[in-house]
Amino acid sequence: MTISSELKKNILQNIDRIISDGAEYVDARLYTKGDTEMLIIFDGNIEVNDTVYENGIGVRVLYNGAWGFAATSSISEIEKCFDKSFANAKTAASLVNTPLRMAKKPAIKGSFASPVKQNPFDVSIKDKLDFLLATDKALKEDWIIQRLLMTMFQHRHIYFFNSEGTETDKTITNVFSKMAITALDEDGLPQRRSHDLYTEGTGTRGFEMLIKPELFFNHSKRIKGELKELLTAKQLDYGKRSVILLPGQGMLQVHETIGHPLELDRILGYELSYAGGSFVGLNDFGKLKYGSEKLNVSAYGKIENSPGTFGFDDEGTPERDYLLIEKGILKDALTSRAMIAEANAKAQKEVFKESGGCSRATAFYRAPIDRMSNVSILPGNDGNLDDIIKNTENGIIVDTPLSWSIGSNREHFHFATEMAWEVKNGKKTGVVRNATYQGHTLEFYNNLSAVGDESTYRVCQVENCGKGEPNQAMEIGHGVPVLRFDDVITGERS
Repeated sequence: MTISSELKKNILQNIDRIISDGAEYVDARLYTKGDTEMLIIFDGNIEVNDTVYENGIGVRVLYNGAWGFAATSSISEIEKCFDKSFANAKTAASLVNTPLRMAKKPAIKGSFASPVKQNPFDVSIKDKLDFLLATDKALKEDWIIQRLLMTMFQHRHIYFFNSEGTETDKTITNVFSKMAITALDEDGLPQRRSHDLYTEGTGTRGFEMLIKPELFFNHSKRIKGELKELLTAKQLDYGKRSVILLPGQGMLQVHETIGHPLELDRILGYELSYAGGSFVGLNDFGKLKYGSEKLNVSAYGKIENSPGTFGFDDEGTPERDYLLIEKGILKDALTSRAMIAEANAKAQKEVFKESGGCSRATAFYRAPIDRMSNVSILPGNDGNLDDIIKNTENGIIVDTPLSWSIGSNREHFHFATEMAWEVKNGKKTGVVRNATYQGHTLEFYNNLSAVGDESTYRVCQVENCGKGEPNQAMEIGHGVPVLRFDDVITGERS
Protein backbone atom coordinates (compact mmCIF):
# COMPACT_ATOMS: atom_id res chain seq x y z
CA MET A 1 0.00 0.00 0.00
CA THR A 2 1.37 3.41 -1.02
CA ILE A 3 0.83 6.31 1.36
CA SER A 4 -1.65 8.88 0.09
CA SER A 5 -0.69 12.54 -0.16
CA GLU A 6 -3.51 13.35 2.28
CA LEU A 7 -2.23 10.88 4.90
CA LYS A 8 1.35 12.10 4.54
CA LYS A 9 0.19 15.72 4.92
CA ASN A 10 -1.73 14.77 8.08
CA ILE A 11 1.34 13.15 9.65
CA LEU A 12 3.64 16.06 8.81
CA GLN A 13 1.13 18.61 10.14
CA ASN A 14 0.89 16.74 13.43
CA ILE A 15 4.68 16.60 13.73
CA ASP A 16 4.85 20.37 13.21
CA ARG A 17 2.03 20.92 15.72
CA ILE A 18 3.76 18.95 18.50
CA ILE A 19 7.06 20.76 17.84
CA SER A 20 5.30 24.14 18.01
CA ASP A 21 3.84 23.07 21.36
CA GLY A 22 7.34 22.67 22.83
CA ALA A 23 8.61 19.19 21.93
CA GLU A 24 12.32 18.86 21.14
CA TYR A 25 11.93 16.12 18.55
CA VAL A 26 9.15 14.03 17.01
CA ASP A 27 9.14 11.03 14.70
CA ALA A 28 6.49 8.71 13.25
CA ARG A 29 6.70 5.23 11.71
CA LEU A 30 3.77 4.27 9.51
CA TYR A 31 3.35 0.59 8.64
CA THR A 32 1.15 0.34 5.57
CA LYS A 33 1.96 -3.38 5.51
CA GLY A 34 3.19 -5.67 8.25
CA ASP A 35 2.48 -9.26 7.17
CA THR A 36 3.82 -12.41 8.83
CA GLU A 37 3.02 -15.99 7.83
CA MET A 38 4.05 -19.02 9.89
CA LEU A 39 3.86 -22.65 8.72
CA ILE A 40 4.85 -25.59 10.92
CA ILE A 41 4.77 -29.25 9.91
CA PHE A 42 5.28 -31.82 12.67
CA ASP A 43 5.75 -35.48 11.69
CA GLY A 44 4.06 -34.84 8.35
CA ASN A 45 1.05 -33.05 9.86
CA ILE A 46 0.28 -29.37 9.37
CA GLU A 47 0.32 -28.03 12.92
CA VAL A 48 0.40 -24.27 12.29
CA ASN A 49 -0.88 -22.19 9.37
CA ASP A 50 -1.11 -18.64 10.69
CA THR A 51 -1.00 -15.32 8.88
CA VAL A 52 -0.99 -12.00 10.72
CA TYR A 53 -1.65 -8.66 9.02
CA GLU A 54 -0.67 -5.50 10.90
CA ASN A 55 -0.74 -1.84 9.97
CA GLY A 56 -0.70 1.35 11.98
CA ILE A 57 1.46 4.21 13.21
CA GLY A 58 3.86 4.61 16.12
CA VAL A 59 4.81 8.09 17.35
CA ARG A 60 7.74 9.16 19.55
CA VAL A 61 8.04 12.55 21.20
CA LEU A 62 11.08 13.87 23.06
CA TYR A 63 10.20 16.52 25.63
CA ASN A 64 12.48 17.92 28.36
CA GLY A 65 14.82 14.95 27.98
CA ALA A 66 12.19 12.20 28.15
CA TRP A 67 10.56 9.97 25.55
CA GLY A 68 6.86 9.50 25.10
CA PHE A 69 5.48 6.83 22.81
CA ALA A 70 2.02 5.92 21.54
CA ALA A 71 0.63 3.85 18.68
CA THR A 72 -2.65 3.22 16.93
CA SER A 73 -3.92 0.96 14.17
CA SER A 74 -6.71 3.44 13.38
CA ILE A 75 -5.74 6.01 10.77
CA SER A 76 -8.68 8.17 11.89
CA GLU A 77 -7.02 8.57 15.32
CA ILE A 78 -3.60 9.82 14.23
CA GLU A 79 -4.04 13.20 15.94
CA LYS A 80 -5.00 11.50 19.21
CA CYS A 81 -1.95 9.26 18.89
CA PHE A 82 0.37 12.28 18.64
CA ASP A 83 -1.34 13.89 21.62
CA LYS A 84 -1.02 10.70 23.69
CA SER A 85 2.67 10.38 22.88
CA PHE A 86 3.25 14.02 23.87
CA ALA A 87 1.32 13.55 27.11
CA ASN A 88 3.38 10.45 27.92
CA ALA A 89 6.59 12.40 27.30
CA LYS A 90 5.47 15.18 29.66
CA THR A 91 4.70 12.63 32.39
CA ALA A 92 8.06 10.88 31.88
CA ALA A 93 9.89 14.23 31.97
CA SER A 94 8.79 14.77 35.58
CA LEU A 95 10.48 11.50 36.56
CA VAL A 96 13.61 11.38 34.41
CA ASN A 97 17.04 11.41 36.09
CA THR A 98 19.25 11.55 33.01
CA PRO A 99 17.78 13.82 30.30
CA LEU A 100 18.04 12.36 26.80
CA ARG A 101 19.07 14.34 23.75
CA MET A 102 19.05 13.46 20.07
CA ALA A 103 22.44 13.77 18.43
CA LYS A 104 21.98 16.18 15.54
CA LYS A 105 21.50 14.72 12.07
CA PRO A 106 20.79 16.42 8.72
CA ALA A 107 17.54 15.61 6.95
CA ILE A 108 17.62 12.52 4.73
CA LYS A 109 15.27 11.34 2.01
CA GLY A 110 15.60 7.82 0.67
CA SER A 111 14.12 4.41 -0.10
CA PHE A 112 15.20 0.81 0.40
CA ALA A 113 13.80 -2.54 -0.71
CA SER A 114 15.06 -6.04 0.02
CA PRO A 115 16.18 -7.67 -3.25
CA VAL A 116 13.30 -10.01 -4.16
CA LYS A 117 12.23 -11.94 -7.26
CA GLN A 118 9.09 -13.57 -5.84
CA ASN A 119 7.22 -12.09 -2.90
CA PRO A 120 6.39 -15.06 -0.62
CA PHE A 121 2.89 -13.66 -0.12
CA ASP A 122 2.24 -13.99 -3.86
CA VAL A 123 2.93 -17.75 -3.66
CA SER A 124 -0.08 -19.99 -3.06
CA ILE A 125 -0.39 -21.86 0.22
CA LYS A 126 -0.55 -25.08 -1.81
CA ASP A 127 2.86 -24.44 -3.38
CA LYS A 128 4.35 -23.63 0.02
CA LEU A 129 2.95 -26.73 1.67
CA ASP A 130 3.89 -28.95 -1.29
CA PHE A 131 7.50 -27.86 -0.88
CA LEU A 132 7.52 -28.36 2.90
CA LEU A 133 5.80 -31.75 2.69
CA ALA A 134 8.32 -32.88 0.07
CA THR A 135 11.10 -31.84 2.45
CA ASP A 136 9.42 -33.70 5.29
CA LYS A 137 9.23 -36.83 3.11
CA ALA A 138 12.96 -36.55 2.41
CA LEU A 139 13.61 -36.51 6.17
CA LYS A 140 11.46 -39.54 6.99
CA GLU A 141 13.12 -42.75 8.24
CA ASP A 142 11.88 -45.53 10.53
CA TRP A 143 14.55 -44.76 13.14
CA ILE A 144 13.72 -41.05 13.29
CA ILE A 145 11.16 -40.45 16.04
CA GLN A 146 10.37 -36.79 15.33
CA ARG A 147 10.44 -34.45 12.34
CA LEU A 148 9.88 -30.70 12.41
CA LEU A 149 9.70 -28.10 9.64
CA MET A 150 9.18 -24.41 10.39
CA THR A 151 8.90 -21.61 7.84
CA MET A 152 8.19 -17.93 8.41
CA PHE A 153 7.67 -15.22 5.80
CA GLN A 154 7.65 -11.47 6.51
CA HIS A 155 6.72 -8.55 4.27
CA ARG A 156 6.68 -5.00 5.60
CA HIS A 157 6.34 -1.54 4.10
CA ILE A 158 7.36 1.23 6.49
CA TYR A 159 7.32 5.00 6.08
CA PHE A 160 9.33 7.21 8.44
CA PHE A 161 9.03 10.96 9.09
CA ASN A 162 10.65 13.19 11.70
CA SER A 163 10.68 16.80 12.78
CA GLU A 164 14.07 17.41 11.11
CA GLY A 165 12.65 16.76 7.67
CA THR A 166 13.84 13.18 7.20
CA GLU A 167 11.55 11.00 5.09
CA THR A 168 12.32 7.37 4.26
CA ASP A 169 10.38 4.36 3.10
CA LYS A 170 11.49 0.74 3.08
CA THR A 171 10.07 -2.57 1.94
CA ILE A 172 11.48 -5.48 3.93
CA THR A 173 11.07 -9.13 2.94
CA ASN A 174 12.38 -12.00 5.05
CA VAL A 175 12.29 -15.77 4.63
CA PHE A 176 13.24 -18.11 7.48
CA SER A 177 13.07 -21.89 7.59
CA LYS A 178 14.31 -24.75 9.77
CA MET A 179 14.31 -28.53 9.47
CA ALA A 180 15.00 -30.68 12.54
CA ILE A 181 14.99 -34.42 13.21
CA THR A 182 15.31 -36.37 16.45
CA ALA A 183 16.27 -39.98 17.20
CA LEU A 184 17.24 -42.03 20.27
CA ASP A 185 20.90 -42.83 20.84
CA GLU A 186 22.24 -46.13 22.17
CA ASP A 187 21.54 -44.96 25.73
CA GLY A 188 17.90 -44.21 24.90
CA LEU A 189 18.43 -40.44 25.04
CA PRO A 190 17.23 -38.04 22.31
CA GLN A 191 19.71 -36.55 19.86
CA ARG A 192 18.78 -33.77 17.42
CA ARG A 193 20.18 -32.60 14.11
CA SER A 194 18.85 -29.54 12.31
CA HIS A 195 19.54 -27.10 9.52
CA ASP A 196 18.48 -23.45 9.11
CA LEU A 197 17.98 -21.73 5.79
CA TYR A 198 20.95 -19.43 5.24
CA THR A 199 21.77 -16.72 2.74
CA GLU A 200 24.76 -16.37 0.45
CA GLY A 201 24.90 -12.68 1.35
CA THR A 202 24.22 -11.71 -2.24
CA GLY A 203 21.35 -12.43 -4.60
CA THR A 204 17.69 -12.17 -3.67
CA ARG A 205 15.65 -13.09 -0.61
CA GLY A 206 12.16 -13.89 -1.81
CA PHE A 207 10.49 -17.32 -2.00
CA GLU A 208 13.21 -18.27 -4.49
CA MET A 209 15.74 -18.37 -1.63
CA LEU A 210 13.78 -21.09 0.21
CA ILE A 211 13.47 -23.36 -2.81
CA LYS A 212 17.12 -23.04 -3.86
CA PRO A 213 18.21 -26.66 -3.16
CA GLU A 214 21.73 -25.94 -1.93
CA LEU A 215 20.45 -23.52 0.71
CA PHE A 216 17.82 -25.81 2.26
CA PHE A 217 16.33 -28.99 0.74
CA ASN A 218 19.60 -30.71 -0.12
CA HIS A 219 20.68 -30.57 3.53
CA SER A 220 18.01 -33.13 4.48
CA LYS A 221 20.27 -36.00 3.39
CA ARG A 222 23.28 -34.55 5.21
CA ILE A 223 21.59 -34.10 8.58
CA LYS A 224 20.10 -37.62 8.41
CA GLY A 225 23.55 -39.07 7.87
CA GLU A 226 25.09 -37.00 10.65
CA LEU A 227 22.33 -37.89 13.11
CA LYS A 228 22.81 -41.59 12.30
CA GLU A 229 26.51 -41.31 13.19
CA LEU A 230 25.70 -39.41 16.36
CA LEU A 231 23.52 -42.18 17.81
CA THR A 232 26.42 -44.58 18.38
CA ALA A 233 29.23 -42.04 18.84
CA LYS A 234 31.37 -41.96 21.96
CA GLN A 235 30.86 -39.30 24.62
CA LEU A 236 33.15 -36.29 24.52
CA ASP A 237 35.74 -36.52 27.29
CA TYR A 238 36.20 -33.56 29.63
CA GLY A 239 39.35 -31.55 29.03
CA LYS A 240 41.01 -28.56 27.44
CA ARG A 241 41.44 -28.63 23.67
CA SER A 242 41.04 -26.49 20.57
CA VAL A 243 37.49 -25.82 19.38
CA ILE A 244 36.75 -25.24 15.70
CA LEU A 245 33.40 -23.48 15.20
CA LEU A 246 31.55 -24.00 11.96
CA PRO A 247 29.38 -20.99 10.97
CA GLY A 248 26.21 -22.67 12.32
CA GLN A 249 27.73 -22.50 15.82
CA GLY A 250 29.92 -19.46 15.25
CA MET A 251 26.83 -17.33 14.63
CA LEU A 252 25.59 -17.99 18.20
CA GLN A 253 29.05 -17.22 19.58
CA VAL A 254 29.09 -13.87 17.78
CA HIS A 255 25.48 -13.12 18.67
CA GLU A 256 25.77 -13.71 22.41
CA THR A 257 29.34 -12.63 23.21
CA ILE A 258 29.97 -9.82 20.71
CA GLY A 259 26.61 -8.56 19.43
CA HIS A 260 24.69 -8.21 22.68
CA PRO A 261 27.59 -6.87 24.79
CA LEU A 262 28.17 -4.13 22.21
CA GLU A 263 24.60 -2.80 22.11
CA LEU A 264 25.03 0.67 23.61
CA ASP A 265 21.76 0.77 25.55
CA ARG A 266 22.86 -2.45 27.30
CA ILE A 267 26.25 -0.89 28.10
CA LEU A 268 24.37 2.06 29.63
CA GLY A 269 22.29 -0.28 31.81
CA TYR A 270 18.90 -0.15 30.06
CA GLU A 271 18.52 -3.95 29.80
CA LEU A 272 19.66 -4.89 33.32
CA SER A 273 16.22 -5.83 34.63
CA TYR A 274 15.46 -8.22 31.78
CA ALA A 275 18.25 -9.30 29.45
CA GLY A 276 21.28 -8.24 31.48
CA GLY A 277 24.07 -5.76 30.98
CA SER A 278 27.53 -5.78 29.45
CA PHE A 279 31.07 -6.19 30.77
CA VAL A 280 32.09 -3.38 28.37
CA GLY A 281 32.47 0.15 29.78
CA LEU A 282 32.57 3.52 28.03
CA ASN A 283 36.29 3.85 28.75
CA ASP A 284 37.06 0.58 26.98
CA PHE A 285 36.59 1.89 23.43
CA GLY A 286 39.87 2.29 21.59
CA LYS A 287 41.74 0.39 24.31
CA LEU A 288 40.16 -2.95 25.28
CA LYS A 289 41.90 -5.99 23.80
CA TYR A 290 38.72 -7.92 23.04
CA GLY A 291 40.51 -10.68 21.13
CA SER A 292 43.60 -11.71 19.21
CA GLU A 293 44.81 -9.73 16.19
CA LYS A 294 42.87 -12.16 13.99
CA LEU A 295 39.54 -10.78 15.28
CA ASN A 296 37.89 -8.22 12.98
CA VAL A 297 34.17 -7.62 13.48
CA SER A 298 31.90 -5.43 11.39
CA ALA A 299 28.41 -4.03 11.75
CA TYR A 300 26.44 -4.30 8.47
CA GLY A 301 29.45 -5.40 6.39
CA LYS A 302 27.70 -4.29 3.18
CA ILE A 303 25.78 -7.57 3.05
CA GLU A 304 23.03 -6.98 0.49
CA ASN A 305 20.94 -10.07 1.30
CA SER A 306 20.29 -10.57 5.01
CA PRO A 307 17.60 -9.89 7.64
CA GLY A 308 20.18 -7.54 9.16
CA THR A 309 20.16 -5.39 6.01
CA PHE A 310 17.37 -2.79 6.11
CA GLY A 311 18.63 0.41 4.50
CA PHE A 312 17.55 2.85 7.20
CA ASP A 313 17.01 2.26 10.89
CA ASP A 314 13.86 3.34 12.74
CA GLU A 315 15.28 6.80 13.40
CA GLY A 316 15.83 7.36 9.67
CA THR A 317 19.60 6.89 9.94
CA PRO A 318 21.17 5.12 6.92
CA GLU A 319 22.60 1.72 7.81
CA ARG A 320 26.33 2.27 8.22
CA ASP A 321 29.25 -0.03 7.47
CA TYR A 322 31.86 0.20 10.22
CA LEU A 323 34.18 -1.90 12.37
CA LEU A 324 33.24 -2.79 15.93
CA ILE A 325 36.53 -4.59 16.58
CA GLU A 326 39.71 -4.12 14.54
CA LYS A 327 42.67 -6.49 14.95
CA GLY A 328 41.32 -7.45 18.35
CA ILE A 329 40.87 -3.90 19.69
CA LEU A 330 37.38 -2.65 20.59
CA LYS A 331 36.56 0.34 18.37
CA ASP A 332 32.81 1.01 18.32
CA ALA A 333 29.37 -0.14 19.45
CA LEU A 334 25.90 -0.77 18.06
CA THR A 335 24.38 2.65 18.56
CA SER A 336 21.42 4.98 18.07
CA ARG A 337 21.25 8.76 18.19
CA ALA A 338 19.87 9.28 21.68
CA MET A 339 22.15 6.62 23.17
CA ILE A 340 25.36 8.15 21.78
CA ALA A 341 24.37 11.57 23.12
CA GLU A 342 23.84 10.04 26.59
CA ALA A 343 27.03 7.98 26.41
CA ASN A 344 29.19 10.96 25.41
CA ALA A 345 27.65 13.07 28.18
CA LYS A 346 28.29 10.37 30.80
CA ALA A 347 31.86 9.81 29.61
CA GLN A 348 32.45 13.59 29.41
CA LYS A 349 34.15 13.09 26.08
CA GLU A 350 33.28 12.08 22.53
CA VAL A 351 33.32 8.28 22.63
CA PHE A 352 31.02 7.95 19.59
CA LYS A 353 30.96 10.35 16.65
CA GLU A 354 27.76 9.24 14.93
CA SER A 355 24.91 6.78 15.20
CA GLY A 356 25.55 3.30 13.88
CA GLY A 357 22.02 3.17 12.48
CA CYS A 358 21.00 0.43 14.92
CA SER A 359 17.73 1.79 16.32
CA ARG A 360 15.04 -0.77 15.44
CA ALA A 361 11.55 -1.78 16.47
CA THR A 362 9.78 -5.05 15.75
CA ALA A 363 6.39 -3.45 14.97
CA PHE A 364 4.65 -0.10 14.73
CA TYR A 365 3.36 -0.51 18.30
CA ARG A 366 6.87 -0.92 19.80
CA ALA A 367 9.37 1.88 20.42
CA PRO A 368 12.80 1.50 18.77
CA ILE A 369 15.76 0.29 20.86
CA ASP A 370 19.41 -0.47 20.05
CA ARG A 371 19.59 -3.72 18.07
CA MET A 372 22.13 -5.70 16.09
CA SER A 373 22.27 -5.41 12.31
CA ASN A 374 24.74 -7.71 10.51
CA VAL A 375 27.31 -8.33 13.22
CA SER A 376 29.94 -10.38 11.44
CA ILE A 377 33.46 -11.71 11.90
CA LEU A 378 35.32 -10.92 8.71
CA PRO A 379 37.08 -13.75 6.84
CA GLY A 380 40.77 -14.29 7.52
CA ASN A 381 43.81 -15.84 5.82
CA ASP A 382 44.05 -19.27 7.43
CA GLY A 383 42.64 -21.25 4.55
CA ASN A 384 39.64 -23.54 4.38
CA LEU A 385 38.30 -25.99 6.95
CA ASP A 386 40.69 -28.74 5.86
CA ASP A 387 43.66 -26.38 6.23
CA ILE A 388 42.61 -25.47 9.77
CA ILE A 389 42.06 -29.14 10.70
CA LYS A 390 45.55 -30.03 9.38
CA ASN A 391 47.05 -27.47 11.76
CA THR A 392 45.09 -28.65 14.81
CA GLU A 393 46.75 -31.18 17.14
CA ASN A 394 43.92 -31.87 19.59
CA GLY A 395 40.44 -30.45 19.18
CA ILE A 396 36.81 -30.75 18.22
CA ILE A 397 34.76 -29.29 15.39
CA VAL A 398 31.30 -28.14 16.55
CA ASP A 399 28.14 -27.13 14.73
CA THR A 400 24.64 -25.87 15.58
CA PRO A 401 23.50 -24.68 19.03
CA LEU A 402 21.62 -27.12 21.24
CA SER A 403 21.53 -25.08 24.45
CA TRP A 404 23.15 -21.94 25.78
CA SER A 405 23.82 -20.21 29.06
CA ILE A 406 25.34 -16.72 29.24
CA GLY A 407 26.51 -14.61 32.18
CA SER A 408 24.33 -11.63 33.04
CA ASN A 409 26.96 -9.24 31.66
CA ARG A 410 28.03 -11.58 28.82
CA GLU A 411 31.33 -12.17 30.60
CA HIS A 412 31.03 -15.98 30.57
CA PHE A 413 29.23 -18.58 28.45
CA HIS A 414 28.48 -22.30 28.29
CA PHE A 415 27.19 -23.81 25.03
CA ALA A 416 26.06 -27.29 24.03
CA THR A 417 26.09 -28.24 20.35
CA GLU A 418 24.12 -30.69 18.23
CA MET A 419 27.10 -32.08 16.39
CA ALA A 420 30.83 -32.50 16.99
CA TRP A 421 33.78 -34.27 15.41
CA GLU A 422 37.06 -35.07 17.14
CA VAL A 423 40.37 -33.89 15.65
CA LYS A 424 43.66 -35.64 16.46
CA ASN A 425 47.04 -34.80 14.95
CA GLY A 426 45.58 -32.87 12.05
CA LYS A 427 42.87 -35.38 11.12
CA LYS A 428 39.13 -35.62 11.75
CA THR A 429 38.78 -38.98 13.51
CA GLY A 430 35.02 -39.31 14.04
CA VAL A 431 31.85 -38.04 15.67
CA VAL A 432 31.56 -37.40 19.42
CA ARG A 433 28.33 -37.09 21.37
CA ASN A 434 27.00 -34.42 23.76
CA ALA A 435 29.70 -31.85 23.05
CA THR A 436 29.85 -28.72 25.19
CA TYR A 437 32.36 -25.91 25.59
CA GLN A 438 32.65 -22.88 27.85
CA GLY A 439 34.81 -19.88 28.50
CA HIS A 440 35.29 -16.32 29.69
CA THR A 441 34.53 -14.02 26.78
CA LEU A 442 37.74 -11.98 26.62
CA GLU A 443 40.02 -14.94 27.35
CA PHE A 444 38.20 -16.98 24.71
CA TYR A 445 38.53 -14.38 21.94
CA ASN A 446 42.16 -13.71 22.83
CA ASN A 447 42.73 -17.42 22.16
CA LEU A 448 41.38 -17.08 18.60
CA SER A 449 44.14 -18.77 16.59
CA ALA A 450 42.66 -19.29 13.12
CA VAL A 451 40.07 -17.53 10.95
CA GLY A 452 38.95 -19.24 7.76
CA ASP A 453 39.05 -17.63 4.36
CA GLU A 454 36.17 -16.40 2.20
CA SER A 455 35.27 -19.97 1.15
CA THR A 456 34.32 -20.83 4.75
CA TYR A 457 32.17 -17.69 5.26
CA ARG A 458 28.39 -18.03 5.59
CA VAL A 459 25.67 -15.51 6.43
CA CYS A 460 23.38 -17.08 9.03
CA GLN A 461 19.88 -15.80 9.78
CA VAL A 462 18.30 -15.17 13.20
CA GLU A 463 14.55 -14.57 13.26
CA ASN A 464 13.88 -14.35 16.99
CA CYS A 465 16.44 -12.32 18.91
CA GLY A 466 14.61 -11.27 22.07
CA LYS A 467 15.23 -7.99 23.87
CA GLY A 468 13.35 -5.15 25.56
CA GLU A 469 10.32 -4.81 27.82
CA PRO A 470 7.79 -5.52 26.44
CA ASN A 471 9.77 -8.10 24.51
CA GLN A 472 10.65 -7.47 20.87
CA ALA A 473 11.74 -10.37 18.66
CA MET A 474 14.06 -9.00 15.98
CA GLU A 475 15.56 -10.33 12.74
CA ILE A 476 19.35 -10.29 12.43
CA GLY A 477 22.14 -11.62 10.22
CA HIS A 478 25.60 -12.89 11.18
CA GLY A 479 28.39 -13.51 8.69
CA VAL A 480 30.86 -16.01 10.12
CA PRO A 481 33.85 -17.93 8.72
CA VAL A 482 35.28 -21.09 10.30
CA LEU A 483 36.97 -20.13 13.59
CA ARG A 484 39.44 -21.94 15.85
CA PHE A 485 39.99 -21.17 19.52
CA ASP A 486 42.70 -22.82 21.63
CA ASP A 487 42.81 -23.94 25.27
CA VAL A 488 39.03 -24.22 25.67
CA ILE A 489 37.26 -26.19 28.42
CA THR A 490 35.16 -28.83 26.67
CA GLY A 491 32.88 -31.62 27.84
CA GLU A 492 31.41 -32.11 31.30
CA ARG A 493 33.09 -33.51 34.42
CA SER A 494 31.81 -36.98 35.21
